[in-house]
Amino acid sequence: MRISDLAREAATPLTAVKYYQREGLLPAGEKTAPNQTAYDRRHVERVRLVRALLETGGLSVAVTKQVLAVLDTDDAPLAEVFEVAQYSMTAPRSPEAAASREARDRIADRVTAAGWAATTDNPGHEIAARALDGLATIGFDAPDDYLDAYLTAAATAARADVAALQSRDGRDAIAELMVVGTVLGDPLFAGLRRIAHEDATHDLFPVPAAPATITTSATSAGTTANSGSAERR
Repeated sequence: MRISDLAREAATPLTAVKYYQREGLLPAGEKTAPNQTAYDRRHVERVRLVRALLETGGLSVAVTKQVLAVLDTDDAPLAEVFEVAQYSMTAPRSPEAAASREARDRIADRVTAAGWAATTDNPGHEIAARALDGLATIGFDAPDDYLDAYLTAAATAARADVAALQSRDGRDAIAELMVVGTVLGDPLFAGLRRIAHEDATHDLFPVPAAPATITTSATSAGTTANSGSAERR
């Protein structure tokens, strides 16, 4: 297929496909003539993957290249793939102030209390600790039961991720889900959490019902009279 066909099959704007190509995110097609290049289903799948990583996952082009490089390395151990998923993808897109030692210690304490087998240099520690610092700026010192509820929810989501990996056949399929699932799992979790917020606050903060439209007797009588006049005319 031509590049225009590729864009249509991938449901992606042609300009975006050409951009992916210029940035080295799309493998070269097969030259069929001096000015013609053919693409196949592998290119369609790659375009969809790149778009998901960039647009939905919010990754930078540089990090997306790192991700694709690991996925394209057939003999890369899954542990290495997971490391890329955990570290490269969680790097901040802009410089941020480091989390306070107090916040990092709070997160480390709760993780230890939960009995998780996680290293202290996992980037999740820094991300969660920065969130605690942000909450502290409005005077909310997140209590242990608040953090533990988040840990429980995160553990449930992580078990779902692992179960999904075990359902895939072959190293490539597992690696792809490991990477893409890490990227897109964050917005998936965030989106569902927002929906859950609406449900959880439904009774606590009820939305006032819209006032009903009431038709008065006078209005009804006037409408009936006008209708009768119209019929007589």
